[in-house]
Amino acid sequence: MDNKTIIGREKEQQILQRCLDSEESEFVAIYGRRRVGKTYLVRRFFNDNFAFFLTGMDNVSMQDQLTNFAFALEKYAQTEIKVPKNWLYAFDALSKYLETLPEGQKVIFIDELPWLDTPKSRFLSALEHFWNSWASLRNDIKLITCGSATSWMLNELINNRGGLHNRLTHKILLEPFTLKECKDFFDLNHFGYAEREIAECYMVMGGVPFYMKQMRKGLSVAQNIDALFFEIGGQLSDEYQNLMRSLFSHSTNYMKILEAISSKGIGLTRLDILEQTDLPNNGGLTTMLNELQSCGFIREYLPIDKQKKSSLYQLIDPYMLFYFRFVKTNKYQNEHFWVDSMTTAQHDSWCGYAFEILCLNHIKQIKAALGITGVETKIASWKSDKIKKGAQIDLLIDRKDDAINLCEMKYTKRDFTITAKYEKELINKIEVFREESKTSKSVRLTMITSKGLAHNTHSSIVQNELTLSDLFH
Repeated sequence: MDNKTIIGREKEQQILQRCLDSEESEFVAIYGRRRVGKTYLVRRFFNDNFAFFLTGMDNVSMQDQLTNFAFALEKYAQTEIKVPKNWLYAFDALSKYLETLPEGQKVIFIDELPWLDTPKSRFLSALEHFWNSWASLRNDIKLITCGSATSWMLNELINNRGGLHNRLTHKILLEPFTLKECKDFFDLNHFGYAEREIAECYMVMGGVPFYMKQMRKGLSVAQNIDALFFEIGGQLSDEYQNLMRSLFSHSTNYMKILEAISSKGIGLTRLDILEQTDLPNNGGLTTMLNELQSCGFIREYLPIDKQKKSSLYQLIDPYMLFYFRFVKTNKYQNEHFWVDSMTTAQHDSWCGYAFEILCLNHIKQIKAALGITGVETKIASWKSDKIKKGAQIDLLIDRKDDAINLCEMKYTKRDFTITAKYEKELINKIEVFREESKTSKSVRLTMITSKGLAHNTHSSIVQNELTLSDLFH
């Protein structure tokens, strides 16, 4: 099986391999944001060696979907197939075709599954019947399904409470690339980018493979960003609206939530979100927040010394931050907006926030660099209740071994210097945190910087020092 061209995805490939090697039928659901590489992973892993492959069509009638199904089955069965009356007839025709195949594993790949479930089509009922009454009773069917419409994949398939309840054998959330995987991509394609350039690309595109594939290796990262996002007709200039529509039905409400949360770095409480969006306070909001988390756009976290009602929802998707800070506000349609903005205060402010998001998305790498991979931890934040001499901590690693890493994240173009003034701020932050949180654990000041620390008389306050390079492992 030729999967050498797959970058990263080791865990996902292991799951698919176990399914292939299993002596039972397997039903796998792969979900994740648009452009993250779900279809690419499946097609590359199985080397297009499918017993049957179907891709749903966007925004067409049930009749068109069934005609598309008939064309696909005709290709594999090598015989003329009559367009089925409905999905029950369609899956019956599929099972009869599969029964004619020789012994061995039979991989069925249905891509963009949610699009097949058109109104009043009873597609899901037919899929349930196909799996429960035929496929699951065999030992050779490997049904792989994908879909970018996260709300449908979660609510209708993965968390199905009907005939498919607990029928899935595996679910895979495919996430964007890590920094290391981004580096592997650029190295494989001979871009020649240094770690800092790759990090800046991640801070804009969030490790989404499709975005990176649109880049031209003859251009710098900044030039590529202008070409993709700010030139008239740029490949990704309309990506935000397309992305949200593909993921969620009633996407307008999800967009309201994201825009509200993006307005404050530390995040918003549920009540804050309600105030800023005017959405009703009901189960629908809970569902939308859960789905936005499942897509990796936001995270919910509990401030270290607060109750559940104080949970904060924070934006952790780099592309979303970039869109709200720059693409949406590019009123003058400057095609060189990004290159022109690189020396502005707005750009510097964004760098700081985007680097914090980068760090939050690489907690595993941070723990490894700190030597605490095997220690149980809770990731949190903290904000003082004091008005005067208060403090805020964006990243705390609360450890089971009676220690807390208080993380300060700084993005600079040269070594970061701790001044006398900043040292006093850090001392105050630690003291106020100890006093208000009443923690008995040791507090370890941890600096995570893009270039490293300039060592001087004030830097001795730091117990742990990490750099951008540590996050590439």
